[in-house]
Amino acid sequence: MGRIKLEPIKEKTTQEMVYRQIMEAILNGDIGNEEIFTEVQLAELLNTSRTPVRGAVQNLVKEGLLVPIPRKGLTIRKITPDEQEEIFILRSAIEVEVIKKLIEINPSPTKLQLLKNIVQEQKKAMENDDNIRFIDLDQEFHLSLARLANYKLMEQVLNNLHNLTQLMGLKAVSRKGRMKDVLMEHNQIIKAIEDRDSGLASKFILDHLRKTKETLKLCR
Repeated sequence: MGRIKLEPIKEKTTQEMVYRQIMEAILNGDIGNEEIFTEVQLAELLNTSRTPVRGAVQNLVKEGLLVPIPRKGLTIRKITPDEQEEIFILRSAIEVEVIKKLIEINPSPTKLQLLKNIVQEQKKAMENDDNIRFIDLDQEFHLSLARLANYKLMEQVLNNLHNLTQLMGLKAVSRKGRMKDVLMEHNQIIKAIEDRDSGLASKFILDHLRKTKETLKLCR
């Protein structure tokens, strides 16, 4: 099957386990970007029935990670450079306003501790070389900023961009030294929020997004 690399699931599995393994294969590059595959092929590789594979694939299509090709099968969603640019424009515009609102609200130390806990979990993921866990937590950090600012619609928009951002983000954090930089940048953002420095917090969030964007360009 070309460049697809999947390990059979030996024990009886659930749809969630199948979903997770296929998603990890996509994000880790174990399924090639140009590969066209079917549910039957995935079920054979995972040594499981088609039912949990079908459910997992349907969810991955809804989330934008997989794209169906009529009469052929499925392939991984490809993000063009122009789409990357649009995603960063959207995120920059939204997240600066989120930061400003959050500082205006002046969240309690307890709420800010939620952000610090996410960064601590990210540090553990980095130490365990768990790139996918790291990027999941990265997304949770940014969604939590919107949640704490009580910007529900903006949180929804960011959540809709989640998987597209995830496809790009894994490439970025895989670059040597980027994880440490992300931890530092997240801590800078938290400190600026604690200090109620709107200008500095806005600068830090924009710098953070810009550095991720620049890292992605180097990964092409």
